[in-house]
Amino acid sequence: MNFRSILILGALSAFGPLAIDFYLPAFPAMALAFGTDEQHVQMTLAAYFLGLSIGQLAYGPVADRFGRRIPLLTGVGLFTAASLACAFAPNLEWLIGARFIQALGGCAGMVIARAVVSDKCDAVGSAKVFSQLMLVMGLAPILAPMLGGLLVNTTGWQSIFLVLTFFSALVGLAVALGLPESMPAHVPRQPLSGALRQYGRLLADPVFLGHALTGGIAIAGMFAYIAGSPFVFIKLYGVPPEHFGWLFGANAAGFILVAQVNARMLAKRGPAFLLTRTVWIYVGAGLALLAVTSMHTEQLWPLLIPLFICISSLGCILPNASACAMNGQGARAGSASAMLGCLQFSVAAGAAALVAVLHDGSAVPMALVISLCGILVVSVAMLTRRLQNARALVQAQV
Repeated sequence: MNFRSILILGALSAFGPLAIDFYLPAFPAMALAFGTDEQHVQMTLAAYFLGLSIGQLAYGPVADRFGRRIPLLTGVGLFTAASLACAFAPNLEWLIGARFIQALGGCAGMVIARAVVSDKCDAVGSAKVFSQLMLVMGLAPILAPMLGGLLVNTTGWQSIFLVLTFFSALVGLAVALGLPESMPAHVPRQPLSGALRQYGRLLADPVFLGHALTGGIAIAGMFAYIAGSPFVFIKLYGVPPEHFGWLFGANAAGFILVAQVNARMLAKRGPAFLLTRTVWIYVGAGLALLAVTSMHTEQLWPLLIPLFICISSLGCILPNASACAMNGQGARAGSASAMLGCLQFSVAAGAAALVAVLHDGSAVPMALVISLCGILVVSVAMLTRRLQNARALVQAQV
């Protein structure tokens, strides 16, 4: 794939993290503006996660039936309109609804970006491109909270959504002018009537399901961090909103660095091998984070070290899990990408909501959810690896 296509796909993949990370520093200001508390403002985050999980199921079959460009442009247009609606939300209920619709548009880029990569690359090539996309989209969680904190303090939280409106419109123009149809002409177009059948086959495939859940549970841990970090950093440890982005960006930088190391390591080891090794780092760091937060230390830095390792390890886990799940999907790549994203963000929405439910005025709920995700990730990844090896053995005998 050429650099221009990767850049556009990276921008499309960045819709998710931008729409999430950009407004995190604004939680206290939004709670004040709507006369509520930050726990209720977190519902806008849960609504976005829910929209991401539901919307992806629709885009997959549509992308397999009509190609990649039409649903992609439709989704970007919907994201742009909903972002504008968020900026002028008169109350919290309006904002929650607009965020849900914004997610329905934004998930088009996430689904179809994976499908485009699958159209063009094999398993190892896909893992490399996914790692490169992590570099492009990884700039979002570094820059977004910093810019978001600056905008909140200077022009108000509404300006965050106006910037998202402008960005998405610009990306839509780039897609229209610079991203050609990637679905091969010889690949049969899948009828929409067979969507449920395709999803049923994917859910009945234990190897696909295992890899999808491995990535999904890992993302759930990351979203528990995203949901809990504004309270932990800003409220609990007194980090100014304009400095929140530096801490958030440091973890994102670790994520990007590991993703690029992963891309180089793929030349010697396959994505499945690297995936089953990295999950142990993730669970170890998650349990260390839980131990530190349980001590209720007054200093922030002991918490930051295991948190950095945990988030950084996702730079290897996520691209490899996605590549393994998408490998060999062929004509149903759109549906496979949609189911992959739906499973990932359904689990993530639950994790974000769980952090809010367990809220006790400390960092323990965030760390507890992350560590539980780590334990589940290791369990699912190891079981999937055994199933994959057993399937390969059977195919070799046949």
